[in-house]
Amino acid sequence: MENLLRPVIVVGGSVVLTLFIGWATDRLLSKADARHSETPLWGLLRRGRVPYQLLLCAALLRGSYDSAELLLEHRVGIGRGLTLVLIGSAAWLVVRIAAAVVETTFTRYASSRAHRDPARVRRVRTQVSLIMRVVAAVVGVVAVAAMLLTFPAMRAAGASLLASAGIIGIVAGVAAQSTLSNMFAGFQIAFGDMVRLGDTVVVDGEWGTVEDITLTYLTVRTWDERRITMPVSYFTSKPFENWSRGGAQLTGTVYWHLDHSAPLDTMRLHLRDILRACEAWDGRAYDLTVTDTTPNTMEVRALLTAKDADDIWKVRVTVREQMIRWLYEHHPYALPRVNTADAIRPPLHPPRPDGASPRRAHEPPRASRG
Repeated sequence: MENLLRPVIVVGGSVVLTLFIGWATDRLLSKADARHSETPLWGLLRRGRVPYQLLLCAALLRGSYDSAELLLEHRVGIGRGLTLVLIGSAAWLVVRIAAAVVETTFTRYASSRAHRDPARVRRVRTQVSLIMRVVAAVVGVVAVAAMLLTFPAMRAAGASLLASAGIIGIVAGVAAQSTLSNMFAGFQIAFGDMVRLGDTVVVDGEWGTVEDITLTYLTVRTWDERRITMPVSYFTSKPFENWSRGGAQLTGTVYWHLDHSAPLDTMRLHLRDILRACEAWDGRAYDLTVTDTTPNTMEVRALLTAKDADDIWKVRVTVREQMIRWLYEHHPYALPRVNTADAIRPPLHPPRPDGASPRRAHEPPRASRG
């Protein structure tokens, strides 16, 4: 009877104690979150309750398993398995705690009145995101190394691995050259402020918004909701357009090809009326000029301003559509057309530069008076 009750008490007590401590800790964090609503730290820490309870359970079972006298022939294997779970759950909990602290710091920074610059907030968010990825990678590598060191065979092979570390490092460096270059490019992007999360960029003729940045690749969400994934080394080795760099305000253009008789002054007034009724126009500036001519048409350009890339697109399409409709309804002669009228013949003799009447071809020259 004792052999049956002892493992039940040890294992069951460890599980019950784990659940109780986890529930009590979660209640304390919940009360702290309700009391300190100005910071999201306590609420974010609650995300770590699963690895926290797993860590407690593994630690309690690892410490009390010998006294349970259960499956003695597999004692070494079970103890090593509990140790592996303990290391893994500890690494998981460290990553969750670090993420909660970093996210809380960023939230306070973004909500601070002293840091209302959207570009600066996006830059800090990019740096924080990459730092968290680095922390997770480092913790994961350390956890895997600690797990491997629990095996005696791995500890015995450590000396030989250290002896050949130089050769292995050279081979790995050559084999992973592109991966390492992308990782260093990721750090350069994060701390060099080249491109940030939320920036509007034009890459290979594709216009979109930076959606995700990792240590090796960058994802751009295009206007039609496609995702373009590119290595981060592309942004450090090739030119690209960053419309959010130095401020989100943009100046856009709209072109029309019109007849030479188009009423330009009236078009300028109507352009002003269109922009005043367009909510996307920021009111900074506008202009309408003739930029080129051809034998049949002239090129008219309108300059428009908006606060960001989305609004400049709305202003451009609105002005283009409403101006064409207005010309069609009120000034149809201004739209380009093919001229089929008879050409006007030039005079036989152009006017003389001195203003005298041109002499006819059959008229003899006048004699000069002596």
